[in-house]
Order: sequence, then C-alpha cells, then structure tokens
Amino acid sequence: MTTREYQTHSAEETIALGRTLAAELAPFRLILLQGDLGTGKTTLVKGIAEGLKAAEQQDVTSPTFTLIHEYRGPETNVFHIDLYRVEKRRELDTLGVDELLTEDRNLLLVEWGEKFAQLVSAADGQIVISRVSDQDRKIKVTHK
Repeated sequence: MTTREYQTHSAEETIALGRTLAAELAPFRLILLQGDLGTGKTTLVKGIAEGLKAAEQQDVTSPTFTLIHEYRGPETNVFHIDLYRVEKRRELDTLGVDELLTEDRNLLLVEWGEKFAQLVSAADGQIVISRVSDQDRKIKVTHK
C-alpha cells in the first residue's frame, strides 16, 4: 500500500490536487472517499474528473440525491457515487455497482462506501479528507 498526505488551503487547491491525482488513480476501479459532510469530497472529484478529461469541473456536482453521476472520458469513465442515503445491502445492489466494476475503463469514486463491507473489501484504495480549518483540508490518499 502507498500512502501520501496533502494539505490544501482552498477549494481551488483541492481541485488542482484532484487533477494531479487523476493519472495516479486512473488504473484503479474503486476508490472510497471518506470525510464528514462538507469537507470537499465532491470538490476533489471535480479535479479528478477534469484530470481524466471526463468532465469540466463546473459540470461535476454532488450525487447526494441522484446517487450516481457518470462522466465519460476518452480513456476513463468516472462514476461519482454517494451512498449517504443508502442504508441496506439490497438498496446498494439495485444501483448496479458490481456491474460498473466489471468494465476496465470505469473508475468508481464512492462517498460513504465504508458503510458496506463488500465495498471496503473490493476497494483499491481510499481518500480521507479532514477539515483542518474553515478552508484548509488534510487529504490522505492510500492505494495498492
């Protein structure tokens, strides 16, 4: 496992870090995003999706209510999944996450995935975002 820690001081820096991390994350299939509400998980995804040429940052929004947003890139498709409102394994199964994992071009960035043991065991890594201050974030990236 490889672990790196970063600190950002604004949303713009968090997006820029996402762009930088994109190439490193592209070979993976499933990355869990952890952090309290409002810590910047979607902000980081904006940069990752942009770095993979799957979406412009302004087109990336939180999937809190839709559960899954899909961004198609030339080499990697980014699926931003939010499981905050999903409580039961049966609900998770209806989302088709297993099917998304079978496609090599797909990178799944899953918020609140730690709620489900099968996602934790299938994950290639995790990104944990912690609030340091109003604007500052500590971002810990761990992957195989």
